[in-house]
Amino acid sequence: MYEARFVKLEKVTIKIKNLKKPYKIVQMSDLHIGGLIDADFIRGIVQRINMLNPDLVVITGDLVDIDVSSAKDTLNELKGLQSRYGTYYIVGNHEYFHGIDKIINSVKSLGIRVLENENVYIGEEGVGFNLAGVYDVFGYRINSHMPDLQKALFNKKNSPTILLAHQPKYIEEVKEGVDLILSGHTHGGQLYPFKFLVKLQQPYIDGLHQHNENLQIYVNKGTGFWGPPMRLGATSEITEITISGA
Repeated sequence: MYEARFVKLEKVTIKIKNLKKPYKIVQMSDLHIGGLIDADFIRGIVQRINMLNPDLVVITGDLVDIDVSSAKDTLNELKGLQSRYGTYYIVGNHEYFHGIDKIINSVKSLGIRVLENENVYIGEEGVGFNLAGVYDVFGYRINSHMPDLQKALFNKKNSPTILLAHQPKYIEEVKEGVDLILSGHTHGGQLYPFKFLVKLQQPYIDGLHQHNENLQIYVNKGTGFWGPPMRLGATSEITEITISGA
C-alpha cells in the first residue's frame, strides 16, 4: 500500500541522434482517476511536476477510469500543470470503457493537447523535434479510434521523432520514422509475481530499452494504480526524461 501511494521520481537521460539541443520531458501515465485517485492526489503530482520546470509534459493513457462526469473536479487539477511547450495526452485502453469521445473532449477543455493519430513540432524551428501520438491498440478490437502510425507521422518535419503509444507492444508496428517511444500500460507488473504474466503480453515492462539500432522505448510504471491500492516491486512513478543529441 505504501508503494502504491508513494510516487517515485525516476530520472533518465536518453540520447537521440540528430537532436540539436536538450529538452526536459516529464511523463505521467496510468493515473486511473476514480476511487482512491482523487483531486488531492493529482494536486500533489501537479505540484511536484511544476517544480521540475519541464519543457513539456506528456500523459500516456489510462487517465480516467470512471465516467468522466464524475471526474471533473479531479481532472481540473491538471489545469495547474506548467511547462514551456504545454501538456500532451494520448488515450489508453481504459478510456474506451468509459466513453472515449467524452474523455477526449473533457481533456481538451483543460487546455491539454490530445494527439489523435497526429503530430506536432516542439521547440524552435530547426532545433526541435516531432511529437506524435496514436490511439491505443484496443481500438482494433472494437473497430473504433484505431491507431494509425502513417497518419500520425504524416507531414512531420525532418527532425527527430518521439511517439506516444500507450502499450509497449505497439512497437511491433513501428518500422521507421521514430526515434523514441514513450509508453505505459504495464504498471511495471504492479504486483509481484504478476509481472511475469504481463511479460506474456508486452515486450517491455518498465524502463529504457534499445529495441533496435534506431529505436528506443521508455516504459513508465504508472503514476497511479489499477484495482487494489497495492504495489510490490514496482513503485509508482513520474519520469523526468532529458533528451539530448547523441
